[in-house]
Amino acid sequence: QVQLVESGGNFVQPGGSLRLSCAASGFMFSIYAMRWYRQAPGQPREFVAAVSDYNKANYAEPVKGRFTISRDNVKNTVYLQMNNLKPGATANYYCWSLVSERERWGQGTLVTVSS
Repeated sequence: QVQLVESGGNFVQPGGSLRLSCAASGFMFSIYAMRWYRQAPGQPREFVAAVSDYNKANYAEPVKGRFTISRDNVKNTVYLQMNNLKPGATANYYCWSLVSERERWGQGTLVTVSS
């Protein structure tokens, strides 16, 4: 059974940092690209960052230079390091992968950026 479980969301002040984790199970993690998305209240879900199976990363423009995606194929986990957080980053953050031609999502982890 494919599972993606996010963690690490929290309340943080503007300018602060958080590291999100997504633990994967039920599939051969190392051969799949992984992505992070986020959804702010009342907004559509948007792409944040992706990492390929060979560790190539790409980012949405609003987070370039501040967020870093990485993966650990031993721990079957993908991370999102978020630095210099802005209030606009407040959202539920979701882990995603396309496994066996089906989109897989985690349940999300809430990040709140506020003073």
